[in-house]
Amino acid sequence: MDSHDARCSSQSVALAFLGGAIAGAVAGILLAPKSGDDTRRELRGYARKAEEELIEKAKEAREALDEMIERGKHFVAEKRADVDAAVTAGKEAMKEKMDKCCS
Repeated sequence: MDSHDARCSSQSVALAFLGGAIAGAVAGILLAPKSGDDTRRELRGYARKAEEELIEKAKEAREALDEMIERGKHFVAEKRADVDAAVTAGKEAMKEKMDKCCS
């Protein structure tokens, strides 16, 4: 068996597994001993919980992003100050050199 057949075979197995899992979940919901109202209520509860968790994770991600932005701004400000100091020192050194050379 060549590698192409093996890859197609593993893809087929993965798709079959995924399809079976989805079909099983749907069948479980439809054939559950609970009434449709109970099942819908439970699904809404799961969706609400997932939404709350997603919102919380988004807030945490936003806080982390804001913190990284502030750290980046601070870093850039420090480096800008270092560059400005180096440029000033370079200008002064050049001026001193020119004064010594031309005096």
